[in-house]
This record gives sequence, structure tokens and C-alpha cells, in this order.
Amino acid sequence: MRLISLLFCIIFSFPAQANIGDMPVEQQLAMQYIKAYTEHDFKTLRQFYTRESIFFDKTAGVEYKGERHIIDFLTRAYEGVLEYRLNIEHMFNNGSIVVIIGSYRLRGPGDQYGKPGRIIDIAVPGVTTLKFDKNTQRLIEHMDLMDYQTMADQLESQ
Repeated sequence: MRLISLLFCIIFSFPAQANIGDMPVEQQLAMQYIKAYTEHDFKTLRQFYTRESIFFDKTAGVEYKGERHIIDFLTRAYEGVLEYRLNIEHMFNNGSIVVIIGSYRLRGPGDQYGKPGRIIDIAVPGVTTLKFDKNTQRLIEHMDLMDYQTMADQLESQ
């Protein structure tokens, strides 16, 4: 009996991960979008954006509207980036709005950050909200609130 109890404790102590198919549709869209966003998959991103889509980094005060302007910005931002991913700590949605809390990890050339000739490696904590059109499954708005002070502290130490 003790052996069975021990086995149950061991089996159920491992963290469970939900399959993407078990998530609400909006969260599934968010995961597909974030995958394309962090992998620089412009072909897939174009399928999410419309002429009315908005990309807004509220902390930096930067906003782009429309597929062409957003893709142009991302093309410049991703230039030379070796690795870019989002470590999701928490995600939830309220209807068509998905909130993602986590850290964006960036590894790439330091030229854009005042560290020419160096490879930088930073993890910037933040909150990303994505709003989707439920009918078309396209992105209405991508808004970031990032902890740029943490980014500055990390850059200073590199």
C-alpha cells in the first residue's frame, strides 16, 4: 500500500503541461502568433495582420499600424538576431484578449544597444496583450509593456 501511495505521489508531483489543443481558441491563436513572432516567420505573421492591425510598445511609446509598417519594423528589429523567444510564465484570456506574462530572451548583436562588436544576451520581463478578431482570427492589436530598466541593468553588466 505504501508503494502504491509513493508511486501516486511521484507521478502526480511532476508538472502537467496542457496540450495546445486543450487551450481556448484565443490562446491557441496567441501561441501560433507568438511562435511566428519569435521565429521571424513573416509569411505567417502576414496572415495575422491586416491594414488595421496595431503593434504598440506602450513602454517605449512606439506604435505601428498596418501589416506593411509592422513587418518593416520587425524586419529592422530582428536584423542579425541569433535567438529570440518568449518564456511564458502565465497566460490567460478574457474573450478575444489574451494576456501573456513572461520574459523575452534576446541573443544577438549589441550594435542596436550600444555594445558594438559584442553578442548580448538579455531577458526582458514584460506583459504582452493580444487582441484577436474572433470572426477572422486576425490580430487587432499587439501591445507590450516591458521592463526596460531590467534590460538596461543587464546591458550595463555585459
